[in-house]
Amino acid sequence: MKLPLKRLTALAAAALLAATVSSCSATNDAGTSPSSSTSAADYSGTLNVFAAASLKATFTALATQFEAAHPNVKVSLNFDGSSTLVTQITQGAPADVFASADLANMKKLTDASMAAGAPVDFATNVLTIAVPPSNPANITTFADLAKPGVKVVVCAAQVPCGAAAKADAASAGITLKPVSEELSVTGVLGKVTSGEADAGLVYVTDAKGAGDKVKAIPLGLAKPTVNEYPIAAVAKSKQQAAADAFIKLVTGADGQKVLKDAGFGAP
Repeated sequence: MKLPLKRLTALAAAALLAATVSSCSATNDAGTSPSSSTSAADYSGTLNVFAAASLKATFTALATQFEAAHPNVKVSLNFDGSSTLVTQITQGAPADVFASADLANMKKLTDASMAAGAPVDFATNVLTIAVPPSNPANITTFADLAKPGVKVVVCAAQVPCGAAAKADAASAGITLKPVSEELSVTGVLGKVTSGEADAGLVYVTDAKGAGDKVKAIPLGLAKPTVNEYPIAAVAKSKQQAAADAFIKLVTGADGQKVLKDAGFGAP
């Protein structure tokens, strides 16, 4: 049976209305469709992370996790002494995230009004004595580092591990006469593993990460210096959303597990 033209027009209008209602029902409670909600978190580009040298192994692993979760992001990692990194950032280096091995160097960033929001503590660390596996100088205690002829390497005073070494030596009542002062804890560890030093003061995490390349000897102090590690997004970053997401990874359950497994203490 052939329908009248008016009847056909009415049916077409009803079909259009039904399609509109169906489309609206696909929108979530926030007023956006599921696809647009997903794409909002799909970061892209390069995320520049400046991190203390002692974080190299853990942050490399976390960067891999982050890139797997966000395939359009490339995490570029810059590891060095915290004092060197904060100087680079305040002088204009393109950093998006800064992770320091102490509060003092993070304060330099906040004092320069270059931190986006308040820094968040995410880990702690303490020093230990690292010696070659053969322990040629027969180091058994912290006091042994002050014996004549012992070649000791420490971090420079402006570096977090150097400030901690100075404080720990004062606490132990000994005077260290290092043959070298390095600008990062990895520099100290390198001197020990190469045989250039009889002993070096490094973080427990660095000694653990070195495996059988070094032997770790505890300081034996009742109250060793505890370095707190803060992290913050850099105010001038053009990747604020991705920077915040990376910080959440570091401070969240997955990041904390990676740090704990490496020997870091809880914040």
